[in-house]
Amino acid sequence: MTDHRLLDVGNVHLGYRVIGELGSPPMVLLHGGGGDGSTWDEVSSDFADRWRVYTLDLRGHGRSDQPGRYSVELMRDDLLGFLQGLGLDRVTLVGHSLGGVVAYLFAAAHPDRVEALVLEETPPPIPLGLTMPQRPDQPVPYDWAVRPAVITQLNAPDPSWAAALSRIVAPTLVIAGGPTSHLPQEQIAVMAERLPAGRLVTIPAGHQVHATRPAQFSAEVRAFLGTP
Repeated sequence: MTDHRLLDVGNVHLGYRVIGELGSPPMVLLHGGGGDGSTWDEVSSDFADRWRVYTLDLRGHGRSDQPGRYSVELMRDDLLGFLQGLGLDRVTLVGHSLGGVVAYLFAAAHPDRVEALVLEETPPPIPLGLTMPQRPDQPVPYDWAVRPAVITQLNAPDPSWAAALSRIVAPTLVIAGGPTSHLPQEQIAVMAERLPAGRLVTIPAGHQVHATRPAQFSAEVRAFLGTP
């Protein structure tokens, strides 16, 4: 059964869900922009037999605070506060889209805290030329200010993001979504090649791989982590 909780990390309160046995190795799942931890509900149970699975709401999303200040680096630092607050020293880290960028920047900054890394349809650190969306008339289930802040960064990434890839020592599985994804697949492949212990797998499901093909996603992750 999934347990919903809230954690004060000093500057924001972060919502999260947890499933799996206490004492099992920890796994942290990071969602994409505009989502929240619930986007992992269909696959989190696939890992709960082996891991204690934490699905975090990034700042501005889900049950987490909406402080009005947003950047990938702030989310990376929130993740450190989250792990420290829960006493999680070393985790398996899985990130989708925006969550993948947060994950690889964290893995580069804190290599001793990441056992293994999975990057699902993660924007590569190149100018992406993403269209800035118009704010919808109806309410959205997150702070709209996250959107322009993050898209601005993805369209003009700090050069340190690319440099960070070579500092990631954790074994890393890069999952690409194939030709129906809006992200440049050839650049995701380049990103995987720049990782010292990177491996690329393509699941032709578009950008939302874990939502569109959950069983195949979970099987690839489990095989990579050595627990089929």
